[in-house]
Amino acid sequence: MKWLIASDIHGSAPYCRALLEAYKREGAGRLLLLGDLLYHGPRNDLPEGYAPKEVISMLSAVKEKIFCVRGNCEAEVDQMVLPFPVLGEYCLIESAGRLVFATHGHVYNTDSPPALSPGDLLLHGHTHIPAKVKTPAGWWYLNPGSVSIPKEGSAHSYMTLEGGLFTWKSLDGVEYDRLEL
Repeated sequence: MKWLIASDIHGSAPYCRALLEAYKREGAGRLLLLGDLLYHGPRNDLPEGYAPKEVISMLSAVKEKIFCVRGNCEAEVDQMVLPFPVLGEYCLIESAGRLVFATHGHVYNTDSPPALSPGDLLLHGHTHIPAKVKTPAGWWYLNPGSVSIPKEGSAHSYMTLEGGLFTWKSLDGVEYDRLEL
């Protein structure tokens, strides 16, 4: 199965729309969202096209395809308006025989990792900066970047996972990095 993985929509309707267009274009079976769906938080400026109610509507239309983890901007009220679970701190998936620990990044991250074995992957958003780093302990840290508020000159981006291949792409579909397990 092909996954599209994205983080940090922060209530931007145009970037959420672009993400869902990428999801269709990619032909992914599932959409894994790494948190911060509706609100921008106190450290970020309002993203372009800030319209959380529109984002709710767009994501609700594909609710049966979404897996989501809680970001630092999610609250219980978000669960009241979104028809899919958004409050889990992490989820576990497997790819090519490897454990993928998916989380937002504000609780579990490279400074405070979960229990991982060599070859496992820690996948999180939160920093708004794409990343692909093999740690000295032998596990990988991966980050898709941010859909709506990229930082450090990075692109508005997402990643895909299919058959053990992670691929980083800009929202317009241009590939710029990959990792094969």
